[in-house]
Order: sequence, then C-alpha cells, then structure tokens
Amino acid sequence: MLVQRLGAPSDFDPLLDRVRDARVVMIGEATHGSYDYYRLREQLTRRLIAEQGFDFVAVEGDWPDCDRVHRSVVGAPDGPADPLAALERFERWPTWMWANAEVARFCRWLRAWNLERPEGERAGFHGLDVYSLWESMQAIFDYLGEEDPASLEAAQEAYRCFEPYGKRAEEYGMASRFVSARCEEEVVRLLARTREQAATDGPDRFSAWQNAEVVAGAERYYRAMVGGGPESWNVRDVHMADTLDRLLDRYGPGSRGIVWAHNTHVGDARATDMAADGMVNIGQLGRERHGRDAVALIGFGSWRGSVVAAPRWGSPAETMVVPPAREGSVEHRLHELMPDRAVLVFGGDGQPEWVTGEADHRAIGVVYDPSFESWGNYVPTRLGERYDAFIWCDEATALHPLPTCVTPGEMETYPAGV
Repeated sequence: MLVQRLGAPSDFDPLLDRVRDARVVMIGEATHGSYDYYRLREQLTRRLIAEQGFDFVAVEGDWPDCDRVHRSVVGAPDGPADPLAALERFERWPTWMWANAEVARFCRWLRAWNLERPEGERAGFHGLDVYSLWESMQAIFDYLGEEDPASLEAAQEAYRCFEPYGKRAEEYGMASRFVSARCEEEVVRLLARTREQAATDGPDRFSAWQNAEVVAGAERYYRAMVGGGPESWNVRDVHMADTLDRLLDRYGPGSRGIVWAHNTHVGDARATDMAADGMVNIGQLGRERHGRDAVALIGFGSWRGSVVAAPRWGSPAETMVVPPAREGSVEHRLHELMPDRAVLVFGGDGQPEWVTGEADHRAIGVVYDPSFESWGNYVPTRLGERYDAFIWCDEATALHPLPTCVTPGEMETYPAGV
C-alpha cells in the first residue's frame, strides 16, 4: 500500500500511475453534498482527461439534463455557451447533486479545453441514471417529430400507457401490483424503433436511443420500487452499467471513461454487506464485465465536517454538521493514522489489517439525519477489496448549490438517497 499526502494536484501522481492502463476509472463520494470531494474529484478528472486521454465523464444523473450540459461542453451548435445555464435548468430533486458551483467550474474548464480540439477529440459529459421517464419520453417525441415521424406512433402508444398515472411514475408502479398495469410491450416496441434509428451514425440518434433505454429502465425500476428491497437498486445499477458500456461502444475502440457516483455505487458491492442482501453495483459490474485490471475504483471519506443534504425525501436542502465518525469505523481509524488529506493506493503484500479486515464505512445520501450516527449511516466494508484507491479528507465542508427551480422527486431510492 502507498500513502501520499495531498496538497496539490501533482500529489495525485502515484494514483495516476496506478490507473494508467485502466479503461474505466470510477471516482466515488461519501456524500452527495461535500465541496472537498467534488473539488478533489475535479482535479483528478482534469488530469485524467488532459494527460491520459479519457473520453468522457458519466455521472449519477439523468440523461436529458446531462445531455444539455454535454452539448455545452463539446460546443454543439444548440448547446449553451456557458455550461452554468444548462446546470441551472436541473429541476429534479435533489438538484444540488449536479447543479452546484463545483460542477459548474469543472464544466467551464471542460468546455474551454474541448474548444481547443477538433470535434472528434472532445470529451463528453453524460448521465447514467434511470429516473427521467417523462423527460426522456418528451425528448423522444421531439426527436421523432423532426427525424422520423413514422415512428411517432410507437412513442405515443408508450406515452398513453403511462398517461393515466400523471407524472407520478411511482403510481404506475403501485398500480402494477394490483392490476395489469404493464407498459412493457409498448416500451419494447418504442425501444426497438429507436435502436433501429441508432444503427445509423449521429449524436441525436444515439441520444434518442439512450432516452428509450431510460424509459425501459424506468418502467422496470418503478415497478420494482414499490415492492421494496434490493430489486429496484439492482435494476438501477444494471441500467447505469449498461449505459456506461453503450458510451464506451459509442466513443469507439480504445475509448476510456470516468464515472462520478456515490461510494455505494462505485465501491465493489462484494466487499460489503450489500452482497449478502443480493445487491450489485456498477463497481462490481464493471470489474466483472471488463476485468479487474481495466477498472479502477476510487473511494472518498472523511472524519467530520459539514454537508448539504435534506432531513426528509423531497424537503429543502440544508447545510448540516457531520459529527466525528464512530469509533472503530474506517473513518475513525484514518483520522488517527493519516494526515489531514491523503491518497491511499492499495495493493501489494503486507497490507495492514485495517485495509484487509472489515469495518464500518460511512455513507451519507441526499437524506441525512446526524442523530442516526450511532446505529445507521455506515456500510460494513473491506476497504482494500472495495476500492483500488481511497482519497481521505479529515474534515470536509459543504458544497455550494446553484439557485434552481426544484420539482418533487420520486419515491425514495433504496438504500436511502444514494
């Protein structure tokens, strides 16, 4: 194991050496609302793009919202001149995950970097998640109306199937438990038509196909969501892993991608108690699909600080105090052993017991209650198996959300808010 104190972007050199041959680098976060995680992740990502030629960043966000950001950062004719304008249009709660000053700074850098390069060499920004049923449906209508009016009927049939449930997709999921409210056939027909269109080249065709994949994934997700348990989690993470693979195929042979998501998605589920509950995640799926040497998993953690989160699902965001981590946890051990900021690169013989053994590892989602610290908010973890490297911040501070117009979120994700 190697430990490098962090003070400047150049201190990531040992980590960059470790991931030099990886096709996918997944960079996590222990919360969705800490400035330090976003800032350090940005510094690492800039170097991966500029020095190692990574082709895109794929985030735990919705495809349609992120596609507007993508069009801005690659300088598409219909993209905003400032990525901030695209980020300020994020409406789905919790908007602060991506509509924040830290992501805006990175996206402005990415646009400036891209505009100095030919179109075919520009790095993209994409969403992996499954929630945007209605937004993706509307994007399909817009695309087919201009490019393939003959296929509109398939989209309209899918829309009519969901329409009785308004824009509360969980009501569709609830109804499917008691009546034959299944939209699978309509969605499959829609997906088949857009896949045919995507067989010919063009970013708009690919985006329409991806939106149809989101509609199909959302239909499965909301049906599984009302039943509780891990099935909906697995639908979501398999969808994100599939989207990542489509992006790698889209960018071509030898393409390389960076993933930004919560530790709970990035860190290999097999090194946690998630596996015993039948759960998988994109970190595990990436290793299984591409090989362990081709996928680098990087986690984050801190001992205490502040975070932007909400006390309940759908409620306004607050800046909350994150108390010192519980004794015996990963974070408590690192607080005692590490400098204020450090990067740990795992591997080799003779790793210490706290790397190979199991300990509680803090996970804060968009919903957070500090009073649960004594019994919740932690995932039993074998740190050196869950991640290839780990970035440590002894104290992390809250990020800076952008002003947005928030619409209510859907049913709470499982586990809570990650």
